[in-house]
Amino acid sequence: MAEIAQQVTDFLSVSAPFDTLSENEIAALIKGAELLYLNEECVAELTHNVTGLYLIQNGQYSVVDSNEPARHLSDGDFFGYPAFLDSTEYPINIKVDRPGLVYRFARDAFTAALDKESVRHFFAALQSNSLQHQMLEDSNSMWLYKPLRDVVSKAPVSISKETTIRDAAVKMTEHRVSSLLITEQEELVGIVTDRDLRSRVVAEAMPYGHAVSTVMTSSPSSISEKKTMFDAMALMTEKNIHHLPVVKANSQLPVGMVTASDIVRLQRSNVLFIIGELAKAESLYTLARLSWQLPHYFSAHAKRVGDFDIAGKILSQATDTMTRKLIGFFQEANGKAPMLFAWLVYGSQAREDQTMGSDQDNALLLASEPTPEQADYFKAMSEYVCNGLAKCGIKLCDGNIMASNPELRLSINSAVHEAARWVKEPTSDAIMHFNIFLDARCAAGDTSLFKQLQEKRAPLLKQSMFLAALARHTNSIAVPLSVFQKFVFEKGAAQKDAIDIKVRAVALVNNVARVYALASGISEPATLARLKAIDPSSGLSKKDAKNLADIWVFLNRLRWRHQLSQNVTDNLVSISELSSIEKHQLKAAFKAIDRAKQAMVMRFSGGMG
Repeated sequence: MAEIAQQVTDFLSVSAPFDTLSENEIAALIKGAELLYLNEECVAELTHNVTGLYLIQNGQYSVVDSNEPARHLSDGDFFGYPAFLDSTEYPINIKVDRPGLVYRFARDAFTAALDKESVRHFFAALQSNSLQHQMLEDSNSMWLYKPLRDVVSKAPVSISKETTIRDAAVKMTEHRVSSLLITEQEELVGIVTDRDLRSRVVAEAMPYGHAVSTVMTSSPSSISEKKTMFDAMALMTEKNIHHLPVVKANSQLPVGMVTASDIVRLQRSNVLFIIGELAKAESLYTLARLSWQLPHYFSAHAKRVGDFDIAGKILSQATDTMTRKLIGFFQEANGKAPMLFAWLVYGSQAREDQTMGSDQDNALLLASEPTPEQADYFKAMSEYVCNGLAKCGIKLCDGNIMASNPELRLSINSAVHEAARWVKEPTSDAIMHFNIFLDARCAAGDTSLFKQLQEKRAPLLKQSMFLAALARHTNSIAVPLSVFQKFVFEKGAAQKDAIDIKVRAVALVNNVARVYALASGISEPATLARLKAIDPSSGLSKKDAKNLADIWVFLNRLRWRHQLSQNVTDNLVSISELSSIEKHQLKAAFKAIDRAKQAMVMRFSGGMG
């Protein structure tokens, strides 16, 4: 056993949760720490000397260090911590599957580190197999909730109190600003605006040689750079002012200015404004031009994790709006539809979790079987809408799951018969094909038709044999973790350490939520809404549902960040893109998903996977 070296300090400084510690705290943790080569011979000694925290640098081990079953551990995993959290002297039983290097940290040093909230929270979450923090509690609007330091880009234009009114006006003209901040010893003491010059100088015939302090507003309202644009808007509305100085936190040092025109500009670049403009579009050309602003908006403005949480919903709402506009354009040119219809959307658009790479998944539901003439009308409308969406950036579906496909333009009766066929023959291939149709929503047309369909299909989709087939299908898809909790990467991907987060994780959470929702008769297609609405009597506890919801949000944040930071539309997230704590969170997520799959099979398929 060798004394721990400098490289271990470097290793810990980038390893969660110790990357949150200061240099002095890391130094205290590694004092007396050891680097062990853990093989069969060393295991006997550890069994009699279990006090401490162990961190695996490399190697593979099966470890029992609490009352829980053995855990298969490998690079970056910890053991020994349950004794500290439970204040119990647990024996450690280790089976060496592949020897390697393990760090051992002394009891006192680790106990001191646990006093730091971030460290204790990390190990408590590790022990309970949950994510390291609650993902759903940090969902913010794109621009209203950004700190002003991220919004204010220009340095403030300021003058001293002794500056003449004439010189102040000249400076405002030179800098093309509508206000000036008045400072004394670099602190804000006043403000003068172009309105002040009009009403207090020109209208009153005041000499231009007077000091600007005679017409300025003294001790003006100001706001900290740590506050948000929403805070600024609220204060400006309350005070009925059009210029609000932004100052350093805990001081009156000006760092910028928010004006009414800034707010208008931000609103015009706000994604919700773009959606509003989509609704006003009067031609396919205008609709397409506006729609292509959405990817650019997200690339420029979606920076924080909270931004990613609403991005999918916003994209889905935008696609809904485009769809309704295109249907309207078609009917203006071709006349009213010959019967009631409902434009249905499936998959990510139905769940309102579209990403930059999402394609079209839609269908047309008709009130009754159409005559040949009626069928021609709806064929033309479907092709126009699908092709129009493609021009707006929502690509055509490779699997032809679109209303332009005649097999997806069905009457209510035909759609119910189709559902009955699904239930009667739930083969693996059939489930792969129609799984997407189980997440459905009406985006345009007559919603009552869709409600009728849902009501008639609900008893069919609750049948036990059908739910069992869905559960088995989901359980057949493995999470990307090896037996020893190592990430399993995609074969053939350009990046050697890439995982398809959509297929290997997000889709599995969607599937689990879907099965429990169908069993509970929940018609809501959105995954988070389903998890919230599922009754614990269905077999999924509130705690487990909440944890799956957190996992779903976490995974989608990774997808969005990957797509925007790498300027791609795929879901192949590289492990090298993740921080140390995110790697731990991802492992915890995969483990929880695997447990949820197995529990679902037990509940709906009697354990027959």
